[in-house]
Amino acid sequence: MAAAADLVVPTLAIRSSVAVEVWSSAGSKQPFEPKPHLPREETKSSRSICFSPDGRYFAYSNGQEVKVLQASRDSAASWPTKCVLPRPKAFYLQFSPRGSYLCTWEHYAITKDRPEGSPNLLVYDVATGVEVFAIVQKNQTDWQPSWSADESIFALVVGGEALFYDLGEGAEKGFASTSRKIGGSRGGMLSLGPGNCPPFLAFYTPGAKGAPSMCKLYKYPALGQNQTVACKSFFQADRVEMLWNKRGSGLLLLTSTEVDKSGASYYGNQAVHFMATKGDTCSVPLSKEGPVHCVKWSPKATEFVVVYGFMPSKAALYNLKCDVVFDFGEGPRNCAYFNPFGNLIVLAGFGNLPGAVEVWDVTKREKLANLKCADTTVFEWHPNGEWFVTATTAPRLRISNGFKVYHYSGALLHETMWPQGQELLGIEWQQFADKTFIEPKITKAKHEGIKSSQPEASKKAYTPPHLRLLKEGKNPEKYLPQPSIPGLAPAAAAGGTNGNKRNNKNKQRSARKNVNVVNGGDADSVPTEVTEQVAPIARQSPVFVAAEERRQPPTPRQKYQPDNAADQPQIPHGQGQPNGQNISDKERKIRSVAKKLSDIKKLKVRRSQGENLELNQLNKIKMEAQYLDELKALKQSA
Repeated sequence: MAAAADLVVPTLAIRSSVAVEVWSSAGSKQPFEPKPHLPREETKSSRSICFSPDGRYFAYSNGQEVKVLQASRDSAASWPTKCVLPRPKAFYLQFSPRGSYLCTWEHYAITKDRPEGSPNLLVYDVATGVEVFAIVQKNQTDWQPSWSADESIFALVVGGEALFYDLGEGAEKGFASTSRKIGGSRGGMLSLGPGNCPPFLAFYTPGAKGAPSMCKLYKYPALGQNQTVACKSFFQADRVEMLWNKRGSGLLLLTSTEVDKSGASYYGNQAVHFMATKGDTCSVPLSKEGPVHCVKWSPKATEFVVVYGFMPSKAALYNLKCDVVFDFGEGPRNCAYFNPFGNLIVLAGFGNLPGAVEVWDVTKREKLANLKCADTTVFEWHPNGEWFVTATTAPRLRISNGFKVYHYSGALLHETMWPQGQELLGIEWQQFADKTFIEPKITKAKHEGIKSSQPEASKKAYTPPHLRLLKEGKNPEKYLPQPSIPGLAPAAAAGGTNGNKRNNKNKQRSARKNVNVVNGGDADSVPTEVTEQVAPIARQSPVFVAAEERRQPPTPRQKYQPDNAADQPQIPHGQGQPNGQNISDKERKIRSVAKKLSDIKKLKVRRSQGENLELNQLNKIKMEAQYLDELKALKQSA
């Protein structure tokens, strides 16, 4: 751990089905646990927890109000309440970049008293707890407003139109009216870049009536139509995700469509585009077909990674010219996570993938560790850049909830599993201001850890029971289940009842046909009642007895013959019956070899027509001469 990190107590905020609490650890070798001086409130209605970007404040909802606590860096000091906000239905919480304001969002609702609906997006001053702004924001997906890095500009999109508020002269005056507006078409999206003040901003306008979608870069406050810094147009974009690098000098656009009209992909179409504040634009080349699973900027702001393609997916590292600088190869992964310093990256496969995690040294371009984190729903790096937490949370998974803390070398530092009947809903690291930690030096040394209490899946290949017994030198017949009836196969013994029913039905059907044939009628024209009455008589008829004899071939000891055997035509021994049931073994072999030769002839025709045959089909053609010799020998011995 870095030297600066020794002065900081690592802290985790936890939201569960019974409480909101904060846990801390005394060091890398000490467990995370609740402390008496750390906040804990029992509640079953908490929907959100949130740290400010600099870690000074911690906010959470408890179903009655929103509380903002002032976090302390002293390991023995308590966290006093900064302010309490009267928002019992708050669903999401978000701090401004410097932690001066807290935004809350709740579901939009219409009441009898206010048929137009109440404002559901509100902004509060953290220092005083006073509401400074309120507006109706129906969109839950992109509800978050945008801020400039110095909090002097507040912007959000309502009804496809981007509204800007200048807060340089204070919140009371700045939130009173909008300073600028752009857009107006439905589906517009806005994103302010970090770093620069005044900032660059990107505004996306979806295409309509065959026109392409378009994303434009502006330098605030120059928002005129002829004042764009860069412009990128593209088709096939129902939705766009805009990702700025840390400096605010580069923007990645992840465009996607819900449906692939060509039918080539179940996931629709995805593409990645790059825009620079210098005016450069280009499309990011992807060398494998399939969906784009993840796009992430490095905190160094000079590289980004893309995980893409059908499984096993590819992962590649790109520079600002959109050239591939390193290929991580293929694997079962769909996520990428840079540590806060950009010198480590985790490539993982979560969700419907088994949870394989790879830790890579970005500087040296080498893999450091492989581990398995099955059923992970939350992943987050600690601000020190050396630890990361994985968690299994509800409602994604309601069993085996808990969290684990790992070192980048793959060592398990801490593990807590949630008790039966309770659910872990969310977990977050406490954040810290920039330059609190120094960049860690990455080594291949294995960190000391603990052993997980969770059982691991066996890596041995499955061996059937009879093979296991043979390896142990035992006779499988003595241990495997035997049939309940001696001399009868287990399947026949188990299905005896069903077999009797089936035989009874066959006998009734046979009797029905035989009686009707004796009477000179059609075999299927006799009613069931008549059949049941004459069935005993039919069993005594010559035709019925002859039929039974054909179904049951004579045994070597005795031959059953009907009473009128002298009147029946005699069939020489060795010749098959007209129905082909009594075929000699030699004739059966001749037919089998002839069928193989016929199949070979068909395969040769297919090969002559240019069709590619399988390996087993080609081997069959090579056996033609052997089959011919075998057929010739069988015919000569007949």
